[in-house]
Amino acid sequence: MAPKVLVSDKLSETAVQIFRDRGIDVDFMPDVGKDKEKLAEIIGQYDGLAIRSATKVTETILANAHKLKVIGRAGIGTDNIDKPAASKKGVIVMNTPFGNMVTTAEHAIAMMFAVARQIPDANASTHAGKWEKSKFMGSELTNKTLGIIGIGNIGSVVADRARGLKMKVIAYDPTLSAEKIAEKGAEKVELDDLLARADFITLHTPLLEATRNILSRDALARTKKGVRIVNCARGGLVDEEALAELLKSGHVAGAAFDVFSVEPATDNVLFNLPNVVCTPHLGAATTEAQENVALQVAEQMSNYLLTGAVENALNMPSVTAEEAKVMGPWIKLADHLGAFIGQLTDEPIKAINILYDGEASTMNLEALNCAVVSGIMKATNPDVNMVSAPVMAKERGVQISTTSQDQSGAFEGYIKVTVVTDKRERSIAGTVFSDDKPRFIQIKGINIDAEVGAHMLYTTNKDVPGIIGTLGQTMGENGVNIANFTLGRNKAGGDAIALLYVDAPVPDPVLAKLKDTGLFQQVQPLEFDVA
Repeated sequence: MAPKVLVSDKLSETAVQIFRDRGIDVDFMPDVGKDKEKLAEIIGQYDGLAIRSATKVTETILANAHKLKVIGRAGIGTDNIDKPAASKKGVIVMNTPFGNMVTTAEHAIAMMFAVARQIPDANASTHAGKWEKSKFMGSELTNKTLGIIGIGNIGSVVADRARGLKMKVIAYDPTLSAEKIAEKGAEKVELDDLLARADFITLHTPLLEATRNILSRDALARTKKGVRIVNCARGGLVDEEALAELLKSGHVAGAAFDVFSVEPATDNVLFNLPNVVCTPHLGAATTEAQENVALQVAEQMSNYLLTGAVENALNMPSVTAEEAKVMGPWIKLADHLGAFIGQLTDEPIKAINILYDGEASTMNLEALNCAVVSGIMKATNPDVNMVSAPVMAKERGVQISTTSQDQSGAFEGYIKVTVVTDKRERSIAGTVFSDDKPRFIQIKGINIDAEVGAHMLYTTNKDVPGIIGTLGQTMGENGVNIANFTLGRNKAGGDAIALLYVDAPVPDPVLAKLKDTGLFQQVQPLEFDVA
């Protein structure tokens, strides 16, 4: 029987035809995605679900998706998909990570022009027959300084277009070295320097805890007087209330927003302020971009349903069905090793060195490499996947090296990952036991044997009495249950580590109490996808 796909959002007819041409039974119901009851009622019939942003794939929907094998998102953002629930259900989530880059970058440039020349207000005035030529005195972009916050895929295109406009481009991006940013045509600066120098600021970073309100009230107050701010990235990156006040005071000369903290934005503090340009999340809304991502997701889903090939998957490695049977636990281990180091590293990474020993060295090392790099990169970009992670690493100038060797120790095979930055090297090793469960076996050269849990706590300290008691007592007094407790040291009285597997995330006040004891050099909560 042919696979059956539901298209529940407005994909192009050309994309729908791709499914049909590949022999897939497809139902094109572009409005059903907005009707969650109807979607839950019918989703059990389908092997694949092709969506844009209107369809919300919740845990309830997935509970009814008895046949579903793959969800394809035409676009990059997958916030509308419950990915942990999909993973638990065994459903692959795919996206199209590069289809909207140029379109979103062009929209940011267009918004800069619009706010610099007050085009929307001048247009409305002229349509009203007022001819207020002297009222709309604009500002040139030429020779102005553009500050880019986040110079990744989209930010790089913006930088390229801005240089063509003869703008001076500076960029704040803690994940990239000065050399890589220079290759993109920009000068690497710290955030305070960018705020002080930029005539225009444009944001192109994902919304993470580290970037939420990156333009906070305090940061906005430190901007250059007369600055204009553009946000075509994500709502929540800018304190909208504070921005509104600075617009009213004249400190900020203008703002252009395509995204808002609450969407759909039918009411917002920025609306109807002077020289504020607002659009309804149009960054990816061009005919070309919408067609590109629709065709791409149709091809990816068809390839998977017909051949088992996996492309641009967010929750599954790109390996064949035969390889997955053997490699599955090792790919999960590689991801965990990368995630461990990624969550501990807050400076630009220069190199990732991966050693494969014994059994691990005989596998698909390209897939394992992708899993390691993906695990590392997820710390700064939650939408990264095994296909896009190596591209991202290359763009950041990260050198990836692989070494294979025959079995050299007590384990039948293991993987060791070492990350190199300007300041330090950090390494971790792991293996897979006969129960197919990944284990950490060495951190910082210290041997351990630690089960991987969804929520963990990592500490480093000198090997002195009282560490176990302090950890246990602090956790117990604050209701944090420890499922597993692993210790290690390099020598008596030397460097020591502890790795705790806990039942829930350790609250910030508990972390603060541990740090305040003065016993620990490092107290780091860790999260792992163990689904």
